[in-house]
Amino acid sequence: MYKYHINVFYSEEDECYVADIPDLQYCSAFGDTPEEAMKEIMIAQELWLQTALDTNKEIPKAKYRPIIYQFDRRASV
Repeated sequence: MYKYHINVFYSEEDECYVADIPDLQYCSAFGDTPEEAMKEIMIAQELWLQTALDTNKEIPKAKYRPIIYQFDRRASV
């Protein structure tokens, strides 16, 4: 199984924490705390992947990397 990057952030509009997996289209979850959002996104990920397998949908490789990790840190030294 691929290890996907998970974003967790607070949504002022929704007044809760939101977790999403950018590589899995529409895979998101929410909770009152970051921990709850993480717990829920793990369930959503499992269901997303199982549904993809059941419907013969292609499971994407993990590609998403936040921009902060895309820079070579050695270049600034």
